[in-house]
Amino acid sequence: MKISQICACALLLIVGSVMAFADGINDPKIIIQGIGGGGSPQSCEKGCRNVGVNFSFTIPKSGKGFLFFTNTSGKNWTSLALIEKGVPASAITCTQNLFLSCATKTLKDGSVEILLSGVKGGLNPHQGILNGQNFDIGFACVAQSCWTNGGSTMTAHAGTAPEPGTVALMMTGLGAIVSRRKMWKRRLKA
Repeated sequence: MKISQICACALLLIVGSVMAFADGINDPKIIIQGIGGGGSPQSCEKGCRNVGVNFSFTIPKSGKGFLFFTNTSGKNWTSLALIEKGVPASAITCTQNLFLSCATKTLKDGSVEILLSGVKGGLNPHQGILNGQNFDIGFACVAQSCWTNGGSTMTAHAGTAPEPGTVALMMTGLGAIVSRRKMWKRRLKA
């Protein structure tokens, strides 16, 4: 292959990928963050609503604004799924600083799931929503494109880290699998 053909293919791939990620549509945005924009717990001067692992809330009627919550479930959340109807998954922009990723998908019944997931320990700020932590969920307009389903109810379900007993059972099972594998290898060699 000639150098000019290789350069033309590379240029075609670059232009194609830029066009695939270009989004000229101004989408409504959802923002999930610690109070005050941080990922760490802060005081809740705005009057946070105490919530457990499953909760629901009403999107502001104007289609924009912030709602304030406190995780009082007694568990750290490693994921948070928000379910809504009215705005298609492809039209939602998600911004957050508590989890590693945010994805949207359309469910079988036509509703949309906004899934925040992935945590890391240590000094990484993406630790999910800790027990007792205050957080807010914001609905923003992008160039006059707001949440069209303002006033409707959105449901939420938080995923929690496995209990220590679950981890112990899992490790016991993995240990049994490894020991059986070693035993099978010895039988095959004999």
